[in-house]
Amino acid sequence: MSESTTAPPSGVGRPAWLTRNVKVLCGVSFLQDAASELLYPILPIFLTTVLGAPPAAVGAIEGLAEGAASVTKVAAGRLADRFARRPLIGAGYGLAAVGKLLIALATVWPLVLVARVVDRLGKGMRGAPRDALLVDGVPNGQRGKVFGLHRAADTAGAVVGPLAGLALYEALDHRLRPLFWVAVIPAVASVALVAAVRDPGRVGGGASAGTARTPWRSLPRPYWRVLAVLLVFNLVNFPDALLLLRAHELGLSTAGVVGAYAVYNLAYAALSYPAGALSDRLPRPLVFAAGLAFFAAGYLGLGLIHAPWLVFVVLPLYGGFAACTDGVGKAWISTLVPDRQQGTAQGLYQGATGAAVLLAGLWAGLAWGADGHVPLLVSGAAALALAAALPVLGRFWQANG
Repeated sequence: MSESTTAPPSGVGRPAWLTRNVKVLCGVSFLQDAASELLYPILPIFLTTVLGAPPAAVGAIEGLAEGAASVTKVAAGRLADRFARRPLIGAGYGLAAVGKLLIALATVWPLVLVARVVDRLGKGMRGAPRDALLVDGVPNGQRGKVFGLHRAADTAGAVVGPLAGLALYEALDHRLRPLFWVAVIPAVASVALVAAVRDPGRVGGGASAGTARTPWRSLPRPYWRVLAVLLVFNLVNFPDALLLLRAHELGLSTAGVVGAYAVYNLAYAALSYPAGALSDRLPRPLVFAAGLAFFAAGYLGLGLIHAPWLVFVVLPLYGGFAACTDGVGKAWISTLVPDRQQGTAQGLYQGATGAAVLLAGLWAGLAWGADGHVPLLVSGAAALALAAALPVLGRFWQANG
């Protein structure tokens, strides 16, 4: 058991799970996501209308960027179980800041590809070490709250970022490029805040080193069962950039796309902590299945609607998917492995699912056609089927785990 488990609370009335690292890392993620999401909703429009990239390139850029992150997540997870985690986290957020700077400098769309890969490499490097520190000393039954609060803070940045971007877009006479320069500021601030993280560190000997030599073989069987099912789902979970492209194709202006994306993130942020807390009381497969139902509503809705204003109805439903699966999935994974393997397990989970998103982005981009409704309908139907099956599979795992 880690030292933080037995230490008395540092503040009167503070929940035991609300550790210093949880609070600091929530702040770090808020700043970084404010930077990322300031530019994310306008990036597909910038690529296609300013830099002349085809729609297939949008899916390929996001898919390849996530694929690069996937490889890094696996490696970073192994390192996080052997060495100090704070340097990995700092380097990850630093690379993300560099990626945003490169986008601001881009004059051709292949440079945006390089920038997004650098950005996502940073995400891959920081994800598993950060998530391992988030649950350090937190009991299994309270980890849904931890990840739920972290996702809420992260996504609050995703609300502030697009709204700030929208205000600046109007103030700057509808010019897109200055917004990318503004995004660099909170990205750099997030890197500075990492210095406040407390890290007990790791050593290369003992049990940690043995685990690092055979990280995957020693992971428990229930972990592999859950991972396999989540991988299947992510093969139909293509990057959100394509959803925003669909919104633009339905007739929303650039400002409308940014506004719709802010509404989506507002729903995501508002529901993340309640969904995480609920997963501490109900079976996590059931909460995750509810998220897949929201996913199906979002994808099928975007595939079927024709009126632009309906995007503002459908995207908040899609926000329920992210709230019920992102933090809940990490909490679910964290309870399937011992503490000494948290980095390895989170890194492999996030890396493997990211690789699946890579494939999803590639096939969806290639199948996009004139308006993208076919891949949206295919993915929505597949998610609906898995949502119905997941509670049954969850009971099977509990009985045979």
